[in-house]
Amino acid sequence: MNPHVRLRPGYLAAAAVFAVGMAGTTLPTPLYGLYQEQIGFSELMVTVVFAVYAVAVITVLLVAGNYSDEVGRRPVLLGAMALSAASAGCFLLESGLPLLFVGRLLSGCAAGLLSGAATAAVIELAGPGQEARAGFAATAANMGGLGCGPLLSGLLAQYTPWPLTLPFLVHLGLVGAAAGITWFLPETVTEPKRWPCLKPQGVSVPPEVKGVFTTASLAAFAGFSLLGLFTAVAPSFAARTLGVHNLAVSGAVVFSVFLASTVGQSLTPRIGGRLALPVGCGILVMGLLLVASSLIAESLPLLVLGALCGGTGQGLAFRAALTLVSEAAPARHRGGTISAFFVVAYAGISVPVVGVGAMATWLGLRPAGLIFAGCVMLLAAGAGTYAALRPPG
Repeated sequence: MNPHVRLRPGYLAAAAVFAVGMAGTTLPTPLYGLYQEQIGFSELMVTVVFAVYAVAVITVLLVAGNYSDEVGRRPVLLGAMALSAASAGCFLLESGLPLLFVGRLLSGCAAGLLSGAATAAVIELAGPGQEARAGFAATAANMGGLGCGPLLSGLLAQYTPWPLTLPFLVHLGLVGAAAGITWFLPETVTEPKRWPCLKPQGVSVPPEVKGVFTTASLAAFAGFSLLGLFTAVAPSFAARTLGVHNLAVSGAVVFSVFLASTVGQSLTPRIGGRLALPVGCGILVMGLLLVASSLIAESLPLLVLGALCGGTGQGLAFRAALTLVSEAAPARHRGGTISAFFVVAYAGISVPVVGVGAMATWLGLRPAGLIFAGCVMLLAAGAGTYAALRPPG
């Protein structure tokens, strides 16, 4: 091996790039209340703005989910960083709903490119014997980045004089550093093509993966539904129902679910992928019960406990599902298969959350949250039971 190649960044550097990109996607979460006051829009519009991001993620995954398999991981990662920077620029120039929508749209496009390409790059940059660590690094970067976004913006918005500008300026600096790291990442695709035409694949997976894919993706859908609830609605519930107006606290509550997810992912290898999937779904159901209890009792501690418990279950199931899917996929289709997996996951983070926003407009936030929790509990319990009775493999 060329000695210069050995000195170039490895899978941890790619994971750091992944985390920075994903942090930008949740950066606005604690700030939606400020935008509501400044612009004036309903709770339903908050979830619609949030859903625009998820729709963009799904669209990119469907249209270009396998693009990094052809053009290479590094060019796609650099494109994602450019879109992240453009999204931050939209929020900095924000003067109404149109730029909020554009910013979320660009952010979703960046996440769509990152989800498949960055996950594959982290796994492929691992050396011999590092495969398990790289798998954890990829999923931890995804969840950890998503969690750090609201924590960072909540702290900066609460304790600095520039709540709607400084978070995005800081993120622009991080994106610049991440783009510099990406430039020096080794390319893991052998014989990458020079800007081939896009060939939208839709949601398709190789035949040998389908047995694993169905159960794994349903578990991911349920887990991401919980993440979507906390990312889009939890700050509003904390402010309006619990009287918690400190943006740093709201950001920390959202951060807690992603932190717990990362912890859950770290426990997956100890349990084993096949067992971790049903166990994770069971813990997710317990977390949703706690979230429902917090809505009834109007209790912040119960909400945090629900976040920690549900996030742990989501992390266990998510890493197990992603590992099973990526291991079953042939190398030439790995990026596309992972992208298809994320299509289902991001459907979970968007469709139910918009439903919550619509129901909150008609019924109120608490009844909407209880209906949501009940539906996702049934889905998680079903996926977990099926995985226990017919272990994927």
